[in-house]
Amino acid sequence: MILKNKISEWIDAHESDLIRDTARLVAIRSVKGDPAPGAPFGEGPKMALDEALAICAGYGFAVREYGGCVGTADLNGLSPKLDILGHLDVVGEGEGWDTDPYTAEVKDGCLYGRGTDDDKGPVAAALLAMRCVKDLGVPLKYNTRLIMGTDEESGSGDLPHYYSREKAAPHTFTPDSGFPVYNTEKGGYKPKFRIDWEPETALPRVTAFEGGFRINVIPGDARATVAGLDSAALSTLSASAAKKWGVTLTAADIPGGTEIAVSGRQAHAATPWDGINGITALLEALAALPLADCPSTRAIRSLSALLPHRDWLGKALGIAQCDELSGELTVSFTLLTINETGLRGQFDGRVPLCAGEENCRQIAEARFSEAGFSIAGAMLPPHHTPAESEFVQTLLSSYEAFTGTKGECRHTGGGTYVHDIEGGVAFGVCMPGFETYLHGANERMSIKDTLTAAKIFALAIAELCGA
Repeated sequence: MILKNKISEWIDAHESDLIRDTARLVAIRSVKGDPAPGAPFGEGPKMALDEALAICAGYGFAVREYGGCVGTADLNGLSPKLDILGHLDVVGEGEGWDTDPYTAEVKDGCLYGRGTDDDKGPVAAALLAMRCVKDLGVPLKYNTRLIMGTDEESGSGDLPHYYSREKAAPHTFTPDSGFPVYNTEKGGYKPKFRIDWEPETALPRVTAFEGGFRINVIPGDARATVAGLDSAALSTLSASAAKKWGVTLTAADIPGGTEIAVSGRQAHAATPWDGINGITALLEALAALPLADCPSTRAIRSLSALLPHRDWLGKALGIAQCDELSGELTVSFTLLTINETGLRGQFDGRVPLCAGEENCRQIAEARFSEAGFSIAGAMLPPHHTPAESEFVQTLLSSYEAFTGTKGECRHTGGGTYVHDIEGGVAFGVCMPGFETYLHGANERMSIKDTLTAAKIFALAIAELCGA
């Protein structure tokens, strides 16, 4: 109880540090870019890494950089026991922000900005926890290492570089999900599909389509060009779009046809129900138009039938399923382009423990093949750490100590940073019931909750690494 009170007082007294450190990181647009010498994932992620290491070094921690991919800060020089694995890269800002996404702004008890929740704010909270344990002089037998990567949003290509040089500590958690503990993560099925056709002349027809910018983000916006159709023909469709699909649909005349655009709501692909998918909405709208019977039209209508709007469980595709430990399979249609001679697309499937080759991949491939598409993509395995482990139980007790709420293990469709680390779990920083707008506009973190998270982390460090 004495240690808990000391931790609480120390963390509360350093609230301004949490806000300042997070703001310094948020100010850097660390979206993946073209590789450069010393910056394998682009200039932005490398700049964020440099800034994070400077912050850690400024607090007196020993830091190290691994090939521009990963940086670390050690609590002490003792034998490793706990790794806290966070990331500094972010997804693109998208549209619809009420504030500058790269200027952290305090409003209504929250800090707004891209990365405040995913994952720059949590990294700052973990650093604050390490400072707390150090400044309070908590006796330790083992080391805690803060590991800061730069490619979590684009496939975690940074981690092989680090783990080829360093062993994972006996225990690892990532503050990249939520509380209490997420010990089960769904697997992945993210196939690419395509269909080609000869140049067409029939009218009216779709000649172009653009939707999505990242595989793990539900796109709110999408646009298409329809040759041989004017905007007046779409007036009824535009009027009913909000009610029918939940989007705003606009049409503008261009030479030879019409450009159609929809605006829905961006969200994380792991929680498709939080968004309004611009791709699927626009596909359904196009499928309803009086288009010419030609290969492009048939492909659009087939694709809309396979991945219809608001069907994020894969029912139409024939792969809907769930289990008690990991929940329901989800399908998020996130990338699509169409041009004069073909279509290219990809969906982001998050699959439960019960999903396998026969009841998932083979069925999806058969349905796409029947519609004339070629499709390819392997299934990635799920991740599960037993709830009964001493590590998980220690984390849960730390959570309970500062929240007064019973801790429990949960599952997630989000592939967190510990997905391929044996025994790893996701732990914090978002409290149950708080909306962070992850991967969407107006991303935010609750300042109070994040301070509580830092307290929980500090106590977990003391319990796991203490003398």
